[in-house]
Amino acid sequence: MWRGLWTLAAQAARGPRRLCTRRSSGAPAPGPGATIFALSSGQGRCGIAVIRTSGPASGHALRILTAPRDLPLARHASLRLLSDPRSGEPLDRALVLWFPGPQSFTGEDCVEFHVHGGPAVVSGVLQALGSVPGLRPAEAGEFTRRAFANGKLNLTEVEGLADLIHAETEAQRRQALRQLDGELGHLCRGWAETLTKALAHVEAYIDFGEDDNLEEGVLEQADIEVRALEVALGAHLRDARRGQRLRSGAHVVVTGPPNAGKSSLVNLLSRKPVSIVSPEPGTTRDVLETPVDLAGFPVLLSDTAGLREGVGPVEQEGVRRARERLEQADLILAMLDASDLASPSSCNFLATVVASVGAQSPSDSSQRLLLVLNKSDLLSPEGPGPGPDLPPHLLLSCLTGEGLDGLLEALRKELAAVCGDPSTDPPLLTRARHQHHLQGCLDALGHYKQSKDLALAAEALRVARGHLTRLTGGGGTEEILDIIFRDFCVGK
Repeated sequence: MWRGLWTLAAQAARGPRRLCTRRSSGAPAPGPGATIFALSSGQGRCGIAVIRTSGPASGHALRILTAPRDLPLARHASLRLLSDPRSGEPLDRALVLWFPGPQSFTGEDCVEFHVHGGPAVVSGVLQALGSVPGLRPAEAGEFTRRAFANGKLNLTEVEGLADLIHAETEAQRRQALRQLDGELGHLCRGWAETLTKALAHVEAYIDFGEDDNLEEGVLEQADIEVRALEVALGAHLRDARRGQRLRSGAHVVVTGPPNAGKSSLVNLLSRKPVSIVSPEPGTTRDVLETPVDLAGFPVLLSDTAGLREGVGPVEQEGVRRARERLEQADLILAMLDASDLASPSSCNFLATVVASVGAQSPSDSSQRLLLVLNKSDLLSPEGPGPGPDLPPHLLLSCLTGEGLDGLLEALRKELAAVCGDPSTDPPLLTRARHQHHLQGCLDALGHYKQSKDLALAAEALRVARGHLTRLTGGGGTEEILDIIFRDFCVGK
Protein backbone atom coordinates (compact mmCIF):
# COMPACT_ATOMS: atom_id res chain seq x y z
CA MET A 1 0.00 0.00 0.00
CA TRP A 2 2.70 2.48 0.99
CA ARG A 3 4.62 1.82 -2.19
CA GLY A 4 1.42 2.72 -4.02
CA LEU A 5 1.15 5.98 -2.08
CA TRP A 6 4.67 6.92 -3.07
CA THR A 7 3.91 6.10 -6.73
CA LEU A 8 0.91 8.41 -6.59
CA ALA A 9 3.06 11.18 -5.12
CA ALA A 10 5.66 10.71 -7.83
CA GLN A 11 2.97 10.81 -10.51
CA ALA A 12 1.55 13.97 -9.01
CA ALA A 13 4.99 15.56 -9.02
CA ARG A 14 5.47 14.69 -12.68
CA GLY A 15 2.12 16.16 -13.65
CA PRO A 16 -0.12 14.87 -16.47
CA ARG A 17 1.47 12.63 -19.07
CA ARG A 18 2.26 14.21 -22.43
CA LEU A 19 3.65 12.84 -25.65
CA CYS A 20 6.70 15.09 -25.74
CA THR A 21 10.23 15.31 -24.41
CA ARG A 22 11.24 14.50 -20.85
CA ARG A 23 11.79 18.22 -20.13
CA SER A 24 8.05 18.93 -20.54
CA SER A 25 7.07 16.55 -17.71
CA GLY A 26 7.30 19.33 -15.12
CA ALA A 27 9.61 17.39 -12.77
CA PRO A 28 12.56 19.51 -11.62
CA ALA A 29 15.91 17.99 -12.41
CA PRO A 30 17.83 16.61 -9.42
CA GLY A 31 20.17 19.19 -8.02
CA PRO A 32 20.70 21.69 -5.24
CA GLY A 33 17.97 24.00 -6.61
CA ALA A 34 15.19 21.41 -6.43
CA THR A 35 12.84 21.19 -3.45
CA ILE A 36 12.26 17.64 -2.25
CA PHE A 37 9.58 16.05 -0.08
CA ALA A 38 9.07 12.65 1.54
CA LEU A 39 7.36 10.74 4.30
CA SER A 40 10.01 10.69 7.03
CA SER A 41 8.29 8.67 9.73
CA GLY A 42 7.92 4.91 9.62
CA GLN A 43 5.62 3.44 7.03
CA GLY A 44 2.32 1.90 8.09
CA ARG A 45 -0.71 3.09 10.05
CA CYS A 46 0.27 5.25 12.99
CA GLY A 47 -1.02 8.05 15.17
CA ILE A 48 1.19 10.73 13.65
CA ALA A 49 3.09 10.72 10.36
CA VAL A 50 5.82 13.27 9.59
CA ILE A 51 6.21 14.59 6.04
CA ARG A 52 9.12 16.93 5.40
CA THR A 53 10.34 19.17 2.61
CA SER A 54 13.72 20.76 1.94
CA GLY A 55 14.66 23.39 -0.62
CA PRO A 56 13.90 26.94 -1.74
CA ALA A 57 10.22 26.24 -2.51
CA SER A 58 9.46 24.89 0.98
CA GLY A 59 8.00 28.17 2.22
CA HIS A 60 5.87 28.51 -0.91
CA ALA A 61 4.55 24.94 -0.46
CA LEU A 62 3.67 25.67 3.16
CA ARG A 63 1.77 28.83 2.21
CA ILE A 64 -0.37 27.31 -0.50
CA LEU A 65 -1.26 24.17 1.54
CA THR A 66 -2.23 25.96 4.74
CA ALA A 67 -4.73 28.52 5.97
CA PRO A 68 -3.89 31.18 7.03
CA ARG A 69 -1.26 31.54 4.35
CA ASP A 70 1.38 33.41 6.32
CA LEU A 71 4.44 31.49 7.53
CA PRO A 72 4.39 30.48 11.22
CA LEU A 73 7.13 31.51 13.63
CA ALA A 74 10.36 29.69 12.91
CA ARG A 75 10.81 26.46 14.90
CA HIS A 76 7.41 26.83 16.60
CA ALA A 77 4.64 24.27 16.12
CA SER A 78 1.47 25.75 14.65
CA LEU A 79 -1.92 24.06 14.09
CA ARG A 80 -3.05 24.56 10.49
CA LEU A 81 -5.72 23.26 8.15
CA LEU A 82 -4.09 21.57 5.15
CA SER A 83 -5.96 21.86 1.85
CA ASP A 84 -5.38 20.53 -1.66
CA PRO A 85 -4.07 23.53 -3.69
CA ARG A 86 -5.84 22.27 -6.84
CA SER A 87 -9.34 21.71 -5.46
CA GLY A 88 -9.30 23.52 -2.13
CA GLU A 89 -10.55 20.32 -0.46
CA PRO A 90 -9.47 19.99 3.21
CA LEU A 91 -6.94 17.20 3.77
CA ASP A 92 -6.20 17.25 7.51
CA ARG A 93 -5.63 19.42 10.55
CA ALA A 94 -1.91 19.19 11.20
CA LEU A 95 0.93 20.68 13.17
CA VAL A 96 3.38 22.43 10.87
CA LEU A 97 6.91 23.59 11.65
CA TRP A 98 8.91 26.09 9.60
CA PHE A 99 12.74 25.83 9.64
CA PRO A 100 14.28 28.62 7.54
CA GLY A 101 17.79 27.88 6.33
CA PRO A 102 20.56 27.72 7.24
CA GLN A 103 19.26 26.82 10.72
CA SER A 104 17.77 23.49 9.72
CA PHE A 105 18.83 19.87 9.39
CA THR A 106 19.78 20.22 5.73
CA GLY A 107 20.88 23.87 5.88
CA GLU A 108 18.04 24.74 3.46
CA ASP A 109 14.51 26.01 4.05
CA CYS A 110 12.60 23.08 5.52
CA VAL A 111 9.01 22.33 6.52
CA GLU A 112 7.59 19.49 8.58
CA PHE A 113 3.92 18.47 8.38
CA HIS A 114 2.83 16.38 11.38
CA VAL A 115 -0.35 14.79 10.03
CA HIS A 116 -2.58 11.97 11.17
CA GLY A 117 -1.02 8.70 10.09
CA GLY A 118 -3.83 7.09 8.11
CA PRO A 119 -3.00 6.02 4.54
CA ALA A 120 -5.62 8.32 3.00
CA VAL A 121 -4.31 11.39 4.83
CA VAL A 122 -0.67 10.66 4.00
CA SER A 123 -1.55 9.92 0.37
CA GLY A 124 -3.52 13.16 0.04
CA VAL A 125 -0.76 15.34 1.49
CA LEU A 126 1.94 13.69 -0.63
CA GLN A 127 -0.11 14.17 -3.78
CA ALA A 128 -0.80 17.79 -2.84
CA LEU A 129 2.92 18.45 -2.39
CA GLY A 130 3.63 16.72 -5.69
CA SER A 131 1.32 19.13 -7.44
CA VAL A 132 3.25 22.20 -6.23
CA PRO A 133 5.59 23.53 -8.95
CA GLY A 134 9.24 23.04 -8.08
CA LEU A 135 8.72 20.06 -5.74
CA ARG A 136 9.65 16.45 -6.42
CA PRO A 137 9.83 13.26 -4.31
CA ALA A 138 13.14 12.78 -2.53
CA GLU A 139 15.56 9.98 -3.28
CA ALA A 140 16.86 7.63 -0.58
CA GLY A 141 19.16 9.50 1.80
CA GLU A 142 18.77 12.80 -0.06
CA PHE A 143 17.93 14.90 3.01
CA THR A 144 21.08 13.71 4.78
CA ARG A 145 23.15 14.15 1.64
CA ARG A 146 22.05 17.78 1.45
CA ALA A 147 23.01 18.22 5.11
CA PHE A 148 26.46 16.86 4.23
CA ALA A 149 26.77 19.06 1.13
CA ASN A 150 25.83 22.14 3.14
CA GLY A 151 28.33 21.42 5.90
CA LYS A 152 25.78 20.44 8.55
CA LEU A 153 27.30 16.96 8.95
CA ASN A 154 30.69 15.53 8.05
CA LEU A 155 30.97 12.04 6.61
CA THR A 156 31.69 10.27 9.92
CA GLU A 157 28.66 12.00 11.44
CA VAL A 158 26.54 10.85 8.48
CA GLU A 159 27.71 7.29 9.13
CA GLY A 160 26.88 7.72 12.81
CA LEU A 161 23.36 8.84 11.89
CA ALA A 162 22.91 5.79 9.65
CA ASP A 163 24.15 3.52 12.44
CA LEU A 164 21.81 5.20 14.94
CA ILE A 165 18.82 4.54 12.68
CA HIS A 166 19.81 0.87 12.38
CA ALA A 167 20.93 0.39 16.01
CA GLU A 168 19.31 -2.61 17.69
CA THR A 169 21.21 -2.78 21.00
CA GLU A 170 22.20 -0.34 23.72
CA ALA A 171 25.90 -0.56 22.84
CA GLN A 172 25.19 0.15 19.17
CA ARG A 173 23.03 3.13 20.12
CA ARG A 174 25.72 4.60 22.39
CA GLN A 175 28.44 4.19 19.79
CA ALA A 176 26.32 5.62 16.96
CA LEU A 177 25.30 8.61 19.08
CA ARG A 178 28.94 9.36 19.95
CA GLN A 179 29.88 9.25 16.28
CA LEU A 180 26.88 11.41 15.32
CA ASP A 181 27.98 13.90 17.98
CA GLY A 182 31.25 14.21 16.06
CA GLU A 183 33.75 12.50 18.37
CA LEU A 184 35.54 10.61 15.59
CA GLY A 185 35.39 13.63 13.29
CA HIS A 186 36.85 15.93 15.96
CA LEU A 187 39.65 13.44 16.59
CA CYS A 188 40.51 13.25 12.88
CA ARG A 189 40.39 17.02 12.50
CA GLY A 190 42.80 17.37 15.41
CA TRP A 191 45.18 14.93 13.75
CA ALA A 192 44.84 16.79 10.43
CA GLU A 193 45.69 20.06 12.17
CA THR A 194 48.80 18.44 13.62
CA LEU A 195 49.87 17.39 10.13
CA THR A 196 49.07 20.83 8.72
CA LYS A 197 51.35 22.40 11.31
CA ALA A 198 54.14 19.89 10.65
CA LEU A 199 53.77 20.41 6.89
CA ALA A 200 53.97 24.19 7.35
CA HIS A 201 57.20 23.78 9.32
CA VAL A 202 58.77 21.57 6.67
CA GLU A 203 57.73 23.82 3.79
CA ALA A 204 58.93 26.90 5.68
CA TYR A 205 62.33 25.27 6.08
CA ILE A 206 62.38 24.42 2.36
CA ASP A 207 61.57 28.00 1.39
CA PHE A 208 63.52 29.91 4.02
CA GLY A 209 65.97 27.42 5.48
CA GLU A 210 68.99 29.19 4.03
CA ASP A 211 67.96 32.43 5.71
CA ASP A 212 68.40 33.09 9.38
CA ASN A 213 64.80 34.12 9.91
CA LEU A 214 63.53 30.74 11.13
CA GLU A 215 63.54 29.61 14.73
CA GLU A 216 65.88 26.79 15.61
CA GLY A 217 64.49 23.29 15.84
CA VAL A 218 61.67 23.72 13.30
CA LEU A 219 62.27 20.30 11.69
CA GLU A 220 62.83 18.64 15.05
CA GLN A 221 59.45 19.93 16.24
CA ALA A 222 57.78 18.53 13.12
CA ASP A 223 59.43 15.15 13.78
CA ILE A 224 58.16 15.14 17.38
CA GLU A 225 54.60 15.87 16.27
CA VAL A 226 54.72 13.16 13.59
CA ARG A 227 56.03 10.56 16.07
CA ALA A 228 53.24 11.38 18.54
CA LEU A 229 50.67 11.06 15.77
CA GLU A 230 52.11 7.70 14.72
CA VAL A 231 51.61 6.39 18.25
CA ALA A 232 48.00 7.59 18.35
CA LEU A 233 47.18 6.11 14.93
CA GLY A 234 48.81 2.81 15.84
CA ALA A 235 46.73 2.56 19.02
CA HIS A 236 43.49 3.04 17.10
CA LEU A 237 44.48 0.57 14.38
CA ARG A 238 45.26 -2.07 17.02
CA ASP A 239 41.65 -2.16 18.18
CA ALA A 240 41.27 -5.63 16.55
CA ARG A 241 38.20 -4.51 14.55
CA ARG A 242 36.23 -3.91 17.73
CA GLY A 243 34.20 -1.08 16.27
CA GLN A 244 33.24 -3.13 13.23
CA ARG A 245 32.13 -5.99 15.48
CA LEU A 246 30.04 -3.57 17.52
CA ARG A 247 28.33 -2.34 14.35
CA SER A 248 27.77 -5.71 12.66
CA GLY A 249 27.74 -8.12 15.63
CA ALA A 250 30.26 -10.34 17.42
CA HIS A 251 30.35 -14.05 16.54
CA VAL A 252 29.74 -16.19 19.65
CA VAL A 253 29.99 -19.96 19.15
CA VAL A 254 28.61 -22.47 21.67
CA THR A 255 30.65 -25.68 21.58
CA GLY A 256 31.30 -28.78 23.64
CA PRO A 257 30.86 -32.56 23.68
CA PRO A 258 27.48 -34.11 22.87
CA ASN A 259 24.73 -33.66 25.49
CA ALA A 260 26.55 -30.89 27.36
CA GLY A 261 23.50 -28.63 27.02
CA LYS A 262 24.63 -26.42 24.12
CA SER A 263 21.22 -26.22 22.47
CA SER A 264 19.56 -25.54 25.82
CA LEU A 265 21.93 -22.61 26.39
CA VAL A 266 21.29 -21.19 22.90
CA ASN A 267 17.53 -21.34 23.53
CA LEU A 268 18.00 -19.75 26.96
CA LEU A 269 20.13 -16.86 25.66
CA SER A 270 17.98 -16.21 22.59
CA ARG A 271 14.70 -16.57 24.55
CA LYS A 272 13.17 -18.69 21.82
CA PRO A 273 13.33 -22.34 20.67
CA VAL A 274 16.12 -22.04 18.12
CA SER A 275 17.48 -25.57 18.56
CA ILE A 276 15.91 -28.96 19.22
CA VAL A 277 16.72 -30.24 22.70
CA SER A 278 16.89 -34.01 23.19
CA PRO A 279 18.72 -36.46 25.48
CA GLU A 280 19.84 -38.31 22.34
CA PRO A 281 23.51 -37.48 21.52
CA GLY A 282 24.11 -35.85 18.16
CA THR A 283 20.73 -34.10 17.83
CA THR A 284 22.33 -30.96 16.40
CA ARG A 285 24.11 -31.85 13.18
CA ASP A 286 24.39 -28.47 11.48
CA VAL A 287 25.32 -24.95 12.56
CA LEU A 288 22.25 -23.05 13.74
CA GLU A 289 22.68 -19.27 13.93
CA THR A 290 20.49 -16.59 15.44
CA PRO A 291 21.09 -12.86 16.05
CA VAL A 292 20.58 -11.89 19.69
CA ASP A 293 21.10 -8.96 22.04
CA LEU A 294 23.43 -10.15 24.79
CA ALA A 295 23.94 -7.71 27.64
CA GLY A 296 23.37 -4.81 25.23
CA PHE A 297 25.80 -6.03 22.55
CA PRO A 298 24.85 -7.38 19.09
CA VAL A 299 25.76 -11.05 18.75
CA LEU A 300 25.44 -13.77 16.12
CA LEU A 301 24.97 -16.85 18.32
CA SER A 302 25.88 -20.23 16.79
CA ASP A 303 24.80 -23.64 18.07
CA THR A 304 27.11 -26.40 16.80
CA ALA A 305 27.29 -30.17 16.68
CA GLY A 306 28.81 -31.97 19.65
CA LEU A 307 32.54 -32.62 19.15
CA ARG A 308 33.24 -36.35 19.02
CA GLU A 309 34.74 -39.02 16.77
CA GLY A 310 33.46 -42.29 15.34
CA VAL A 311 30.03 -41.13 14.12
CA GLY A 312 28.17 -41.37 10.81
CA PRO A 313 28.96 -39.28 7.72
CA VAL A 314 26.22 -36.70 8.36
CA GLU A 315 27.32 -36.03 11.91
CA GLN A 316 30.97 -36.02 10.80
CA GLU A 317 30.13 -33.18 8.42
CA GLY A 318 28.39 -31.39 11.31
CA VAL A 319 31.50 -31.79 13.47
CA ARG A 320 33.67 -30.45 10.64
CA ARG A 321 31.45 -27.39 10.32
CA ALA A 322 31.52 -26.92 14.08
CA ARG A 323 35.33 -26.86 14.09
CA GLU A 324 35.28 -24.43 11.17
CA ARG A 325 32.98 -22.09 13.11
CA LEU A 326 35.28 -22.31 16.11
CA GLU A 327 38.11 -20.84 14.05
CA GLN A 328 35.88 -17.90 13.05
CA ALA A 329 34.53 -17.19 16.55
CA ASP A 330 35.20 -13.96 18.41
CA LEU A 331 34.04 -15.52 21.67
CA ILE A 332 33.75 -19.24 22.45
CA LEU A 333 31.24 -20.51 24.99
CA ALA A 334 32.78 -23.88 25.90
CA MET A 335 30.24 -26.13 27.61
CA LEU A 336 30.74 -29.24 29.68
CA ASP A 337 28.42 -31.45 31.70
CA ALA A 338 29.32 -30.64 35.32
CA SER A 339 28.22 -34.12 36.40
CA ASP A 340 30.40 -35.88 33.80
CA LEU A 341 33.77 -34.11 33.91
CA ALA A 342 35.81 -37.32 34.16
CA SER A 343 34.44 -38.79 30.90
CA PRO A 344 36.83 -39.22 27.94
CA SER A 345 34.84 -36.74 25.84
CA SER A 346 35.08 -34.04 28.53
CA CYS A 347 38.79 -34.63 29.10
CA ASN A 348 39.49 -34.57 25.37
CA PHE A 349 37.51 -31.34 24.94
CA LEU A 350 39.42 -29.67 27.77
CA ALA A 351 42.75 -30.73 26.28
CA THR A 352 42.05 -29.82 22.65
CA VAL A 353 39.74 -26.79 22.68
CA VAL A 354 39.86 -25.13 26.10
CA ALA A 355 43.60 -25.54 26.64
CA SER A 356 44.57 -24.42 23.14
CA VAL A 357 42.52 -21.20 23.26
CA GLY A 358 43.49 -20.51 26.87
CA ALA A 359 47.18 -20.85 26.02
CA GLN A 360 46.97 -17.92 23.57
CA SER A 361 47.68 -14.48 24.97
CA PRO A 362 45.34 -11.62 23.99
CA SER A 363 48.11 -10.19 21.81
CA ASP A 364 48.37 -13.43 19.83
CA SER A 365 44.67 -13.92 19.13
CA SER A 366 41.47 -11.95 19.34
CA GLN A 367 39.54 -15.10 20.34
CA ARG A 368 38.24 -15.28 23.88
CA LEU A 369 36.73 -18.23 25.78
CA LEU A 370 34.30 -18.73 28.66
CA LEU A 371 34.13 -22.22 30.21
CA VAL A 372 30.59 -23.04 31.39
CA LEU A 373 29.78 -26.13 33.49
CA ASN A 374 26.13 -26.92 32.84
CA LYS A 375 23.71 -29.14 34.82
CA SER A 376 24.79 -27.74 38.16
CA ASP A 377 21.40 -28.87 39.49
CA LEU A 378 22.71 -32.45 39.35
CA LEU A 379 25.70 -31.71 41.57
CA SER A 380 26.01 -32.39 45.27
CA PRO A 381 26.45 -29.40 47.60
CA GLU A 382 30.22 -30.01 47.50
CA GLY A 383 30.35 -29.07 43.82
CA PRO A 384 31.85 -30.98 40.86
CA GLY A 385 33.21 -34.42 41.65
CA PRO A 386 36.70 -35.78 40.90
CA GLY A 387 38.00 -34.86 37.49
CA PRO A 388 40.72 -32.98 35.63
CA ASP A 389 42.06 -29.65 36.87
CA LEU A 390 39.73 -26.96 35.59
CA PRO A 391 40.58 -23.44 34.46
CA PRO A 392 38.34 -20.58 35.67
CA HIS A 393 34.73 -21.49 34.96
CA LEU A 394 31.07 -20.67 35.60
CA LEU A 395 28.40 -22.98 37.02
CA LEU A 396 25.02 -22.95 35.29
CA SER A 397 21.80 -24.88 35.20
CA CYS A 398 19.93 -24.38 31.95
CA LEU A 399 17.04 -26.28 33.54
CA THR A 400 16.53 -24.00 36.56
CA GLY A 401 18.25 -20.84 35.31
CA GLU A 402 20.57 -20.77 38.33
CA GLY A 403 23.85 -19.09 37.40
CA LEU A 404 22.39 -17.27 34.38
CA ASP A 405 22.91 -13.80 35.88
CA GLY A 406 26.58 -14.57 36.50
CA LEU A 407 26.97 -15.84 32.94
CA LEU A 408 25.34 -12.71 31.49
CA GLU A 409 27.66 -10.47 33.51
CA ALA A 410 30.69 -12.46 32.32
CA LEU A 411 29.41 -12.20 28.74
CA ARG A 412 29.03 -8.44 29.13
CA LYS A 413 32.67 -8.08 30.18
CA GLU A 414 33.94 -10.36 27.41
CA LEU A 415 31.84 -8.66 24.73
CA ALA A 416 33.01 -5.25 25.93
CA ALA A 417 36.56 -6.47 25.31
CA VAL A 418 35.63 -7.93 21.91
CA CYS A 419 33.44 -5.05 20.66
CA GLY A 420 34.69 -2.13 22.71
CA ASP A 421 32.72 -0.26 25.35
CA PRO A 422 31.11 2.89 23.89
CA SER A 423 30.67 4.27 27.41
CA THR A 424 34.39 4.48 28.19
CA ASP A 425 36.54 3.70 25.15
CA PRO A 426 37.92 6.33 22.76
CA PRO A 427 36.05 6.71 19.43
CA LEU A 428 35.88 3.34 17.68
CA LEU A 429 36.51 2.63 14.00
CA THR A 430 33.17 1.17 12.93
CA ARG A 431 33.86 0.72 9.21
CA ALA A 432 36.58 -0.71 7.01
CA ARG A 433 36.78 2.71 5.34
CA HIS A 434 37.99 4.24 8.61
CA GLN A 435 40.75 1.66 8.99
CA HIS A 436 41.79 2.05 5.35
CA HIS A 437 42.35 5.80 5.66
CA LEU A 438 44.09 5.61 9.04
CA GLN A 439 46.38 2.87 7.72
CA GLY A 440 47.09 4.97 4.62
CA CYS A 441 47.92 7.94 6.85
CA LEU A 442 50.25 5.80 8.98
CA ASP A 443 51.99 4.41 5.88
CA ALA A 444 52.52 7.92 4.54
CA LEU A 445 54.07 8.98 7.87
CA GLY A 446 56.46 6.03 7.51
CA HIS A 447 57.51 7.40 4.11
CA TYR A 448 58.03 10.80 5.74
CA LYS A 449 60.46 9.35 8.27
CA GLN A 450 62.41 7.52 5.55
CA SER A 451 62.64 10.47 3.16
CA LYS A 452 66.09 12.01 2.77
CA ASP A 453 64.73 14.77 0.56
CA LEU A 454 62.66 17.48 2.24
CA ALA A 455 60.41 17.89 -0.80
CA LEU A 456 59.52 14.18 -0.67
CA ALA A 457 58.98 14.45 3.08
CA ALA A 458 56.54 17.31 2.56
CA GLU A 459 54.68 15.32 -0.09
CA ALA A 460 54.37 12.38 2.32
CA LEU A 461 52.80 14.72 4.89
CA ARG A 462 50.35 15.98 2.26
CA VAL A 463 49.35 12.39 1.42
CA ALA A 464 48.88 11.58 5.12
CA ARG A 465 46.76 14.67 5.65
CA GLY A 466 44.68 13.79 2.56
CA HIS A 467 43.73 10.45 4.08
CA LEU A 468 42.43 12.14 7.23
CA THR A 469 40.53 14.70 5.17
CA ARG A 470 38.85 12.01 3.08
CA LEU A 471 37.89 10.10 6.23
CA THR A 472 35.64 12.98 7.29
CA GLY A 473 34.34 13.58 3.77
CA GLY A 474 36.71 16.11 2.22
CA GLY A 475 37.68 15.15 -1.32
CA GLY A 476 35.52 12.01 -1.28
CA THR A 477 34.56 10.47 -4.61
CA GLU A 478 30.94 10.33 -5.70
CA GLU A 479 31.03 6.52 -5.72
CA ILE A 480 31.94 6.37 -2.03
CA LEU A 481 29.29 8.93 -1.13
CA ASP A 482 26.66 7.00 -3.11
CA ILE A 483 27.42 3.82 -1.13
CA ILE A 484 27.18 5.60 2.22
CA PHE A 485 23.95 7.49 1.53
CA ARG A 486 22.35 4.41 0.01
CA ASP A 487 21.99 3.03 3.55
CA PHE A 488 19.32 5.64 4.34
CA CYS A 489 15.63 5.27 3.67
CA VAL A 490 13.59 7.76 1.67
CA GLY A 491 12.79 10.74 3.89
CA LYS A 492 16.09 10.80 5.81
